[in-house]
Amino acid sequence: MATTSTGNHSRIVWRWRVVDIVVAAVIGVATGLIYWAWQFPAAGIAAALPGVQSLGYGLWLLAGVLAALVIRKPGAALFAELVAAIVEALVGNQWGGAVTVLYGVVEGLGAELVFAAFLYANWRLFVAILSGILAGIGGAILDLVLYYPGSTPVFSLVYVISFAVSGAVLAGVVGWLIVRALAPTGALNRFASGRQRTAEV
Repeated sequence: MATTSTGNHSRIVWRWRVVDIVVAAVIGVATGLIYWAWQFPAAGIAAALPGVQSLGYGLWLLAGVLAALVIRKPGAALFAELVAAIVEALVGNQWGGAVTVLYGVVEGLGAELVFAAFLYANWRLFVAILSGILAGIGGAILDLVLYYPGSTPVFSLVYVISFAVSGAVLAGVVGWLIVRALAPTGALNRFASGRQRTAEV
């Protein structure tokens, strides 16, 4: 568990167990392969939805949010998103390795900062959604800098909002639902996310 209670205070547990590292890495590798495959339908979405193409980009933020919800330790979101980016880069995509890893860092930090703001003690749906939103904003800003320099303010605003909405749904809501679906199966029993069976909405 990421926090322990001492009296009326919560203490963040920074120490990672071997199982934390392994599971976070597995999440990163699995989502990295999904990220690689997603570039093809995402290109179709971009062609069909010019101007709001980033509505399909939120899936690239899933690793960070999902790992944080499962592991519940500082650094989980950044670690998993970075692993996913490295895997995607190694498999090969249209953007190149260095840029892909940069996205992993930026989007992973975006997801991480929200959980840190709640002192790694709140794992409810709205926090997962906020994490996806901030990761999406980070990804959108990086897109605008690297691929859409000189964009109009209207395009930039729509692009950022679309990416944030996509992050909220495809990373925040989907990540939270995955954890909710896995918990009853016993797959997460070594984590607080699996032992806590009460609803967190």
